[in-house]
Amino acid sequence: MTAPVSGRPARAEFLVHGLAQLVDPGGGTSDPLTIVEDAFVWIRDGRVAANGRMQDLPAEAAPLLADPTDPRAWDARGHVGLPGLVDSHTHAVFGATREHEFERRLAGATYQEIAAGGGGILFSVRDLRSRSEDELVELSRPRIATFARFGVTTVEVKSGYGLSLEDEVKTLRAIRRLARELDLPRLVPTFLGAHAIPPEFASDRAAYVRLVVDEMLPAVAGEGLAEFCDVFCEAGAFRLDETEAILSAAAALGLGLKVHAEEFTPLGGAALAVRLGAASADHLIAIDAEGIAALATSSTVATLLPGTSLFLKLGRHAPGRALADAGATLAVATDFNPGSSMTQNLPLMIPLACLNLGLTIAEAVRAVTRGGALAVSRPELGSLEPGSPGDLSVFDAADVRQLAYHYGVQRAVLTVREGRRLWPPSTSE
Repeated sequence: MTAPVSGRPARAEFLVHGLAQLVDPGGGTSDPLTIVEDAFVWIRDGRVAANGRMQDLPAEAAPLLADPTDPRAWDARGHVGLPGLVDSHTHAVFGATREHEFERRLAGATYQEIAAGGGGILFSVRDLRSRSEDELVELSRPRIATFARFGVTTVEVKSGYGLSLEDEVKTLRAIRRLARELDLPRLVPTFLGAHAIPPEFASDRAAYVRLVVDEMLPAVAGEGLAEFCDVFCEAGAFRLDETEAILSAAAALGLGLKVHAEEFTPLGGAALAVRLGAASADHLIAIDAEGIAALATSSTVATLLPGTSLFLKLGRHAPGRALADAGATLAVATDFNPGSSMTQNLPLMIPLACLNLGLTIAEAVRAVTRGGALAVSRPELGSLEPGSPGDLSVFDAADVRQLAYHYGVQRAVLTVREGRRLWPPSTSE
């Protein structure tokens, strides 16, 4: 499939050999999946050195096969290998869980009704404000580690449960501390101070927008705490003009852009995301034809969250088939958060995207690998091309189609980030 590439002396070396299928979405956004049988992936210095059929294994890698106890080699016979999965939309740093709200939804309450009563996002805001940065780190570490058990090597993590300068900065500092831990998935931090209007600004929303623009964004950018700024553009959250003002200020400070768009109401958030050059527009359950057309002619990724529409019992889902047919670049993510999608199981989103959003298996697999990488502006991820980061996920399946067909089970048997095992944890490093 590919030839070896040279690199610096090994920082992390790993050889996965005997794969039933090696599946690579490649560097494009609509290329067919490349599938190689009886395959290997060789990682040196933390990057992919070579991959292809076992018969083409480079001589330099062969010594790793000599000792069956060598922890740098993994016999993947009968399994499927993919680039490390990328979860491009999560709210993984929070305090208390919200199972009481889930029970209320089962009894008939809607997301909006729960929020109007002080629940939802504002429940998590009250809780997070009462916690220290250290508490957030300790609570979030095992939650983030769980992603690796599902083959995820990169996770975008948003703030947005602080809604004050002090608490948003506290959250992002917690994310930064977790991002420095090598035994966790790679973290991509996003500032979501515009997640909701906090109660203390309920009668003066313009003042809160000014706080986000004039104080929060400069503090976040000045300390280098986030790569992206996101805004929840939705009825009951932030209007289109407010969203544009916040994102324009963020862009001027050098932050990438994201938009929670058209989750419940078609306000034009997706088209705004395209106009501002945002990396992604996310949710899109209520997107209209104009929004689909805008995404189809742009590099802005349409990030679909099938777990959220299921968990909220909305009775409708994002029009994945229409977006794909129009030519939009797609990502699929978990939206892991305590209120509307309490799961780190990104592979589960593959069958949900097929069954409820109308995607093909190949489209869904691409969306959790290459599409997710593009949604966080990391084009070097989501591929196994030589020179790309050595991120690899191996699943207990002989055929990639089983990831959609045999659903709801734990299939990941190996997760590697830059040549280092995240799951199962290695005792030799």
